Amino acid sequence: MGKLLIVGTLAFDAIESPFGKTDKILGGAATFIGLAASHFNVKSAIVSVVGDDFPDEYLNLLAKRNIDLSGVEVVNGGKTFFWSGKYHNDLNTRDTLATELNTLAEFNPVVPEEFKEPDVVMLGNLDPTIQQSVIDQLTTRPKLIVLDTMNFWMDNTLDALLSVIKNVDVLTINDEEARQLTQEHSLVRAAAKIHNMGPKYVVIKKGEHGALLFQDTNVFFAPALPLEEVFDPTGAGDTFAGGFSGYLASTKNNSFENLKNAVIHGSNLASFCVEKFGTERMQNLSKEEIEQRLTEFSSLTQFNIELQS
Repeated sequence: MGKLLIVGTLAFDAIESPFGKTDKILGGAATFIGLAASHFNVKSAIVSVVGDDFPDEYLNLLAKRNIDLSGVEVVNGGKTFFWSGKYHNDLNTRDTLATELNTLAEFNPVVPEEFKEPDVVMLGNLDPTIQQSVIDQLTTRPKLIVLDTMNFWMDNTLDALLSVIKNVDVLTINDEEARQLTQEHSLVRAAAKIHNMGPKYVVIKKGEHGALLFQDTNVFFAPALPLEEVFDPTGAGDTFAGGFSGYLASTKNNSFENLKNAVIHGSNLASFCVEKFGTERMQNLSKEEIEQRLTEFSSLTQFNIELQS
C-alpha cells in the first residue's frame, strides 16, 4: 500500500451558482484531495489546521476513508478557514465574496512521524512557505512531490513560490496561471519555462476543456468528459489532484506513461465532483460508477485512422 502525504486546507465553503446556493458546507483543498485519493490503495495523511468549530462528523468522514488525521491541528477557540464565492452563468468565472484565513493565518504544519517518508507528497494550494516547511520536515526524498498553486501566490509571494517550485517534481496549475507565471501565451512555451524552474512534469488544467501533461518534448492531452449537468466547480481541481496523486502513490510508478493514466484518473474523479454542491457527490461515489466512467473516457479518446497514400 502506497503512502500519500496531503497538505492543504480543511475549510467551510459557502457557494452560489446559477443552480442554487449553500450555507456553510464542508470544503477545502485537503478535503477534496483526500476524498479522491481514498479510491485508491493508499494510506493517506492530511496536514492541516481547523478551529474547534469544525464538526467531528467532518473529521470522522475523512477518518473512515483510511486518512490519518494526526497532522490536523485543532485550535481551541479558533475559527476554521472560510471561503465564499459566486459563480457566473458560464461556471468558468467566479467572484470571491469572502475569504477568512482564521486559524490558517498562524498555521505551522507538523508532519506525523509515520509520514515523513511518504511515496508521494501532494502539496495543495497554500502559502508556498507552508509548502516548503513540509518538504523540509521529510526525512527522505519522496518518489514524487506534486505542488498545486494559484495566481494569488504569484501576485503576493512570487519569490517564495519560485523557491519551492525548484524542489518539486510536478507542478499543477490552470492555463491562466501558467501564462501569468511564465509570461508566455503559448502553453507549450509556458511548460518549457516551468521545466526550467525545476519540475520534471507540468500539468496544465483547462477546466471543461481537459488537461495537458508535459515532460520535455512529450505532451499528452486528456479531454474533459462532456456532462449533462454541472452544479458546482468548487473543488474540481483539488479532486483532480487527489486522483492524480492517489493513483501515483498506489502504483509507485512515475514514468511518463503512468502519469498519463494518473491524469485520466484525476479527470475522471473531477467529473463527478462538479455534479453536486461541495463534497456531496464525492462522499457517495461508488467503485462501479468510477469504473463505468473510466470506460466512457476510453471510448471518448480511442479511434482508428487509415492514412491515405
